[in-house]
Amino acid sequence: MPKITYVQQDGVAVTADALPLMTLMETALMGGVDGIVGTCGGICSCATCHVWVDGEWADRLAPPGAEEADMIEGLAHRRPESRLGCQVPVNEALDGLVVRVPPAE
Repeated sequence: MPKITYVQQDGVAVTADALPLMTLMETALMGGVDGIVGTCGGICSCATCHVWVDGEWADRLAPPGAEEADMIEGLAHRRPESRLGCQVPVNEALDGLVVRVPPAE
């Protein structure tokens, strides 16, 4: 079971276990991560699951699709490592992934 570490806005790290077929957003919600809301339920329409992927992990993820890229483009706190957690499925290869929760939009 992959473990994902979320560094919350206050700097506190929370590590959560991801079940098969879960996304970064779902894992954060199940793990009680502050700052990840997932208002739209994972349909890529609200960006309340915005995270910054730590640099060493960015190349291990598939690039964002067009819809996700468009949503990220409109974010005030976007960075090159920005992703929407609802669009990133977790698998065993991501065990140990570290993401940061940016300030609320």
